[in-house]
Amino acid sequence: MSIKKVVVAGGGVLGSQIALQSAYCGFDTTIWLRSEGSIERTEAKLEKFKNAYLEDLEAMKTDESAYCRGLIKKEDISDEKIEELKEQVINAYESITLTTSYEEAAKDADLIIEAIAEIPEEKIAFYQELAKYMPEKTILVTNSSTLLPSTFAEYTGRPEKYLCLHFANSIWKNNTAEVMGHAGTEQKYFDEVVKFAEDINMIPLEVKKEQPGYILNSLLVPFLEAATHLWANEVADPETIDKTWMLATGAPAGPFHIIDIVGLTTLYNIASMAPEAKDPDSIQAKKLKLIKEKIDKGELGISAGKGFYEY
Repeated sequence: MSIKKVVVAGGGVLGSQIALQSAYCGFDTTIWLRSEGSIERTEAKLEKFKNAYLEDLEAMKTDESAYCRGLIKKEDISDEKIEELKEQVINAYESITLTTSYEEAAKDADLIIEAIAEIPEEKIAFYQELAKYMPEKTILVTNSSTLLPSTFAEYTGRPEKYLCLHFANSIWKNNTAEVMGHAGTEQKYFDEVVKFAEDINMIPLEVKKEQPGYILNSLLVPFLEAATHLWANEVADPETIDKTWMLATGAPAGPFHIIDIVGLTTLYNIASMAPEAKDPDSIQAKKLKLIKEKIDKGELGISAGKGFYEY
């Protein structure tokens, strides 16, 4: 099978990036969205990421530290090549189709990448409706940050063609793609997804068995949980926690800046799944309350211009 048409379900921070990167690498790309309002919000994100691609390509002409692995091979960097790739970015941006129709999105799709909210009930409902429209050939993957594919396989109508493909944020710079199947995933579809990851300039990281959070989030989520626990327990404010981490380790960003990149809604959904969240007197419940207050004020992170910091 040769993947040609790619559909991304969901136009959030990562969904928009995955779609733009796929189109940039020559794939016929569609984004499925729930509503007309979602289309407007996704259009704004796509424009923002298009501009980020263009700015980073331009910066690479004179600044070696600006190099983005997902945009160009280091040995190919030249002013002429970069100008060619900037045109490629614009063409990719203009080529993406946005639709609210399951039928239009799924028609002739070779690969559908689900990137909707980390809410199991919403994923199940999406899979069950999508199954009515998917061609037999379609491979279905999830970009879920923490949930296991075996949880959802039976609802997809094609468990043998269902697996995880998880991206890091700023995928044109941090170009990793974790590939993880479940016990019922057929190897040939796993291999096809690995190849697709390579074809969109990602470095595929093959996960050998199901693991909540894959490799990356198995490391990242406890780190963010520890930081938000310190905040909710009034040990220190977010700025001090970030400063501590950055000064002591030399890291370019602290945990709360990383949360702004990931998005507070994603953090809230993940934190809500912790068993202790049900205890109203727990630090976890206090943490959720504090995060929810920021979400209700529209402070969703970098995508909204404000989270724990202003952008």
